[in-house]
Amino acid sequence: MELHEALSQISTIRLQLARTEQFRGYRAAPIALTGVMAIAAGVLQAAVIDEPREQLRAYLALWLSVAGLSLATCLADLWVRHRRSAGLLHREATELALGQFFPCVLAGGLLTVVIARSAPQSAWMLPGLWAILFSLGLFASWRLLPRAIFGVATFYLASGLYVLSLGDGPLALSAWTMPLLFGAGQLVTAAVLLLSERRQTGATP
Repeated sequence: MELHEALSQISTIRLQLARTEQFRGYRAAPIALTGVMAIAAGVLQAAVIDEPREQLRAYLALWLSVAGLSLATCLADLWVRHRRSAGLLHREATELALGQFFPCVLAGGLLTVVIARSAPQSAWMLPGLWAILFSLGLFASWRLLPRAIFGVATFYLASGLYVLSLGDGPLALSAWTMPLLFGAGQLVTAAVLLLSERRQTGATP
């Protein structure tokens, strides 16, 4: 019984350390790539989807594909770093960071399915809702990340609310709404992470 309690306490201590340690699993390069993907997708939308309201399936297929590819890119990079790491604390921090961010991704996917199937007339709200949900994921995990990520999360929240405040207007599903939200947001996130990486490298003897 004492051994079990001791192991439980050790596990709790490791978890607390993982929560207080800055998570360095997210790297600038993959995050920047997702921002470039969003901008490229905006250019593609402008070229091939003239009326996104009438071409809702094509619009959703484009942006869900970009979201899936972006997620796969970041997860692949995390997986490689996770496998290479010999530190148990780093692995626990990775699992903690993913656990904090995953609910917003799941909620965004389910919300998209519900709106597309049951309320397509409300699809104009999706870019704003996606940004708000993404901000919640960042807010949930920002204590593990560089402090400036709090500002990025605030940007996503404010931008999402602003897009929703515009209502069902010409900018709602515009080809430039998502690039401005996620393209700019991810590039700023990458810049924050890059500065953090450089500070870490500079601090390393």
